[in-house]
Amino acid sequence: MASRVWILLATVAVGTAPFTVSAQIKQPVDPRVEVAAKIPGAKPDELKATPIPGIYELTRGGDIAYVSSDGKYAITGDLYDMASEENLTEKTRRIERTKLISAVPESQMVVFTPKDPKYTVTVFTDVDCTYCRKLHSQIVEYNRLGIKVRYMAYPRTGPDTESWERAEQVWCSSNRGEALTRAKHGEDLPGPKQCAGSPVAREYAIGQEVGVRGTPAIVLETGELLPGYLPPAMLAKHLRGAK
Repeated sequence: MASRVWILLATVAVGTAPFTVSAQIKQPVDPRVEVAAKIPGAKPDELKATPIPGIYELTRGGDIAYVSSDGKYAITGDLYDMASEENLTEKTRRIERTKLISAVPESQMVVFTPKDPKYTVTVFTDVDCTYCRKLHSQIVEYNRLGIKVRYMAYPRTGPDTESWERAEQVWCSSNRGEALTRAKHGEDLPGPKQCAGSPVAREYAIGQEVGVRGTPAIVLETGELLPGYLPPAMLAKHLRGAK
């Protein structure tokens, strides 16, 4: 009797043994892959679906355009949500500016900060521009209002110019903060005109990508770009209301 029970249990065990499904489940295809394939040089991660069916946002650094899903048409300009009046293109720009600037360590910037900063701004600056010098002449007041100022180099005249050379000299100085102040006063700087590890070329390129068209250009932590000089009190007021 016992042997018959064991045979029955063995039969049930064999009949209920787990089995393996050999059929492969197809993963859904990211539609951006197909769209990118139709646009020369485009990558899927550069595309984002918009609220408009069949239209994708194409982002390359600070450059943004809108393309049709068939790859035949492109639109430049800002896209607005009519209900909320929100500028969707500017929203993307701010995200991209923040990414580009956050990739630069503060050790490669010239920083003037209060002890306990309330706000941080990144300023693309040219040592020779009039309003850059005006802004820097009030750096103590910006700091007093709790504003930390991080300078990135943006010699407007471009490579192989006197302003570019002076920006390099600031970086190569043993005391960059003091050197920047002297340069903005129009003083000659001692020391080498070039040195290893200078971030001037990289910061200039980033400035172009984030949309700098003149100096000073002030970028907030939100990614908002303020073109031009703002007095300390006005900048502090703007920062208090920034979103």
